[in-house]
Amino acid sequence: MQRSDGFVAGGPIIQVAWVVEDIDAAESQWGSAFGITKWTRIPDVHFGPDSCTYRGAPSDHVAHVSMAYAGDLQLELIQPVSGDSIYTEFLAVGGSGLHHVCFETDDIDASVAAAATAGLPVVQEGSMADGAIRFAYVDGSAGGAPYIELAQLSPQMRDFYDAMRKDAS
Repeated sequence: MQRSDGFVAGGPIIQVAWVVEDIDAAESQWGSAFGITKWTRIPDVHFGPDSCTYRGAPSDHVAHVSMAYAGDLQLELIQPVSGDSIYTEFLAVGGSGLHHVCFETDDIDASVAAAATAGLPVVQEGSMADGAIRFAYVDGSAGGAPYIELAQLSPQMRDFYDAMRKDAS
């Protein structure tokens, strides 16, 4: 999937995400307006300073995360709970809203290096679930999106997402 032509990510867009102030209200609104009713909620996701950086410094923050599917596209809602992060910064600047699109990559290190070459600085990066997903958010403002997430998924994370997608059908 990784491209050798210098592009930042060779994979598909796998997710669109919103940062929200109230995850319960956001889930309800998506259900009533668009029929998205099957959410997988993961409360109190901890991003520790040993696995996450925010603006180049170790970060220690917590967020509620909820995911659903619209066809093959994953929708994600993120509600910051504590600590400073790209999510709390986003809410402070403009309130709830579209936060990022996520491209899958086979090689996060190569994608981050390509992003730097393209002038897209990393704002937050890290790993989750014991390394099952490695991610980096780059500044996407020049292209009209607040952030672009680059994500490298382990086979276990792909299986988790596949099960969630099948359960949503």
